[in-house]
Amino acid sequence: MVDLDRLSAWMDAKGLTPGAIEEAARPPGGTQNLLLKFRRGDRWFMLRRPPLHPRMNGSETMRREARVLAALAGTDVPHPRLIAACPEEDVLGAAFYLMEPVDGFNPTVGLPALHAGDPAIRREMGFALVDGIAALGRVDHVAAGLGDFGRVDGFLERQVGRWQKQLASYAEYEGWAGPGEIDGVDRVAAWLDAHRPETFKPGIIHGDYHLANVLYRFDGPKLAAIVDWELTTIGDPLLDLGWILATWPLEGVRTTSTSVTPWDGFPKASELVERYAGQTTRDMAAMNWYAVLACYKLGIILEGTHARAAAGKAEKATGDALHAQTLSLFQRALMWIDA
Repeated sequence: MVDLDRLSAWMDAKGLTPGAIEEAARPPGGTQNLLLKFRRGDRWFMLRRPPLHPRMNGSETMRREARVLAALAGTDVPHPRLIAACPEEDVLGAAFYLMEPVDGFNPTVGLPALHAGDPAIRREMGFALVDGIAALGRVDHVAAGLGDFGRVDGFLERQVGRWQKQLASYAEYEGWAGPGEIDGVDRVAAWLDAHRPETFKPGIIHGDYHLANVLYRFDGPKLAAIVDWELTTIGDPLLDLGWILATWPLEGVRTTSTSVTPWDGFPKASELVERYAGQTTRDMAAMNWYAVLACYKLGIILEGTHARAAAGKAEKATGDALHAQTLSLFQRALMWIDA
């Protein structure tokens, strides 16, 4: 899985806690990237690298993640603390980095007794989720050394065309029925282009922000860390809030997020928007637009697995389930447009 001898030699060269690597194991929970927790001397480490089967830009993703985590050091954004990064691929066959393990839990896997037993704590968990991206949006990305981390010019203008091309590219998968099965796909795209905000204040965005990508503290409702930074860039931070709204359970509307049980106590989506508004100077008049864009983007991403499944390149059951989620996202987008 990971050549521990080569890793140990690299750590020696970096002056990182001498000793043998012990108790190396993958933590529970699914992730496309590879995580390995281990102890060396009296210190614990978490290694993150791309999957063992190579995929496009896997090493570049690790370099970008490590760069953002380094930039967040000293901020009030809850994140795993970066220890060291290896941008080269000659040590483990891909770029990787080491971070401090986070003492926390993911709510979509299960709630500890403290959180499961108190609706008031679950309410604060919802607000803490928003507080995390509000803090991220306040970071001065230029001062943090991320001025060249993303293409700010034309960021909003690129969104619809970028994802239209992504959807069209699925035609290469034989057996995929095409975008015609997605009710509203053209209407949502046209509405987004017609109602696009004229300006925005750039900042760091996580890119895939929802309950499955955070860890909470065991002793209360606060975030322990925001994790899985592989889609991070510089853009419009309001899109992260839109992503929460796109995946947040709404009465009578199916959600794409993995469920949290019990759910009672969590705030309403409108309360999340109010919470964010109290912590930002950004213009939120077009917040509905960002929520619809999040539905559009996430729906097209999920449809990719459905297309691959139609060609026998992914599990059919998984493809069918994600296609249903895509349809639900576009239903939600149309509901917001009509409202």
